[in-house]
Amino acid sequence: MRNFNLYQKLFLSYLVVILISLTSVGYFSYIASSRELEHIVEKQLTQVVGNAVYHTDYYIRAYERAMVSLLSNNDVKRFIDLPEGEIGYPYYELRKLVKEVGIEPIFIRNPEITDIFLMNFNGNAMYVYNGINAGSFTKEQVKEQLDYFRNNTTTDGSLVVLNHSILPEQTNQTLTLVRRIRGLSSTELKGVLAIELRASELSELWKGIDLESDGYFFITDGNGNYVYHPNAAQIGKGMQEAIHQQVVEAGAHAFTSTIDGKSRMFMSRRSQYGNWRLVVSMSVDELHKPTDTIRTTTLIVGGFTLILALWLAIRFGKSITGPIRKLKSAMRETEKGNWVMLPLPNHRDEIVELINRYNLMVSRLAELVDEVYQAELRDQENRIERQKAELQSLQLQINPHFLYNTLETIVCYAVIKDSKEIYEIVKAMAYMLRYSVQTHLEEITVANELKHVLHYLLVMKHRIGREFDMEVDIDPAYLLRHMVRLTLQPLVENTFQHAFADGVEDHHYIRVHAGEDDALFWISVEDNGVGIEEVRLRELREKLSENRLAESGRTKGIGGIGIVNVHRRIQMVFGEQYGLQIVSEIGQGTKIMMLMPKK
Repeated sequence: MRNFNLYQKLFLSYLVVILISLTSVGYFSYIASSRELEHIVEKQLTQVVGNAVYHTDYYIRAYERAMVSLLSNNDVKRFIDLPEGEIGYPYYELRKLVKEVGIEPIFIRNPEITDIFLMNFNGNAMYVYNGINAGSFTKEQVKEQLDYFRNNTTTDGSLVVLNHSILPEQTNQTLTLVRRIRGLSSTELKGVLAIELRASELSELWKGIDLESDGYFFITDGNGNYVYHPNAAQIGKGMQEAIHQQVVEAGAHAFTSTIDGKSRMFMSRRSQYGNWRLVVSMSVDELHKPTDTIRTTTLIVGGFTLILALWLAIRFGKSITGPIRKLKSAMRETEKGNWVMLPLPNHRDEIVELINRYNLMVSRLAELVDEVYQAELRDQENRIERQKAELQSLQLQINPHFLYNTLETIVCYAVIKDSKEIYEIVKAMAYMLRYSVQTHLEEITVANELKHVLHYLLVMKHRIGREFDMEVDIDPAYLLRHMVRLTLQPLVENTFQHAFADGVEDHHYIRVHAGEDDALFWISVEDNGVGIEEVRLRELREKLSENRLAESGRTKGIGGIGIVNVHRRIQMVFGEQYGLQIVSEIGQGTKIMMLMPKK
């Protein structure tokens, strides 16, 4: 895209953004909706199967309760205890009692029951039918039935539901609820009790399950044979072995498999009774139909949106690049010295504003360049002159009062007596004067400033008439550090003039200290004089914050012009972030710190 013009870059950028946005939204929406639909379908199937299992087990449990009344009947238990080959009076007496007292009331309450029969393991059996005609069975048939039920019931006496009937004409039309029972003489299970009921009654529970046009519900027993199927012809037949195996292995989870060339989803639940599997099956194509509809709709809407977005991108790109091309051509003419003015469109936007600003730029370009250049020259000259004036003013503002008093002292000594004190004073004064005027360099070492202060103290010794030792606590490593010339002596002089205004006493001291703090190098002058009143201290700090030279008389009574000028002198050399800081307390003294860069 390096060699493309702006219009092509805009168009391609919009195209990429639109395609990425539409593709991302369409893809993730499709994936999310597909997953959500699959989750909803699986949840729905789970509810369908769960409800079918619940109602089926509940229905069968009602017959189990009917069976319990027979289990507690002592006549039933005595029948189970009958010995092998018993066909005499006890057999017929018990058969009559069981039928009249135990079974016939159950028929009245449950007319859908076709028959109830008892068998003990000694070969005795009794059959009671409910409204159907059926013959008797031979010993061999009874033995065959007994063997079948012994093989298909559990040894713990739990209820089993079988898709089986003792009557051949009722095959696949009835369900058998059977369990092993014990006699009266012992707790050992010695026979079976069975109830056969019409499967059509139970089928009514499942006919109401709605699974769309291509879905259906069926039940299989433990051997994979259909117990219930919408197609009655399938009842009693076995389902495909592969499907049966998957139903068993999948457990409560859904799975897909192919039947008759169609992919279908299956979900099953196991019943409490008879090892039944209640299974829901739906076509995968039917399940994916909503997802396919979403995908088709997304593609159609996405395509229409893409076309509309590209059309808008072309229009928008031209609305930007058209005026820019005109502006580009005009700037080329401006480079040649032809000041071309562009006509302004009727509408208002950022591009029109840009053209308007370009016209203003062209109309004032020459004048503005000249004005800026002249203004910069004047400003630079003013800054240089102002700095020179301030430097010269600071250097020349030496307090003449001190010099006059010192000269008067020298005269007095000279009149009174011929003494070496005069020599010391004159020599110190000569050094101080030479130091103050000998060079224009603004930076000097700490050692030079300290030597200048020592000569000042020598003169002060003769002025105050007593010795005064100043404490200097400065590491030798700091003596060659640079500082501004004529800044330390004015601070010491300020102490004598204001901190010791009533005279120097024995307890008075002046302490000069130096150190480093982060990027700062500082020198402090501390005394134990009278201190500065709060009002005057605040006024002095305000003067320091003005960053300007002091005027005579404006700072009178709060330290003279010396402190303010020392502060400004440091700022002019090192920058306005440096200068003086003052801390004072009435009756405790004052501490003035000079802050300078650490070099």
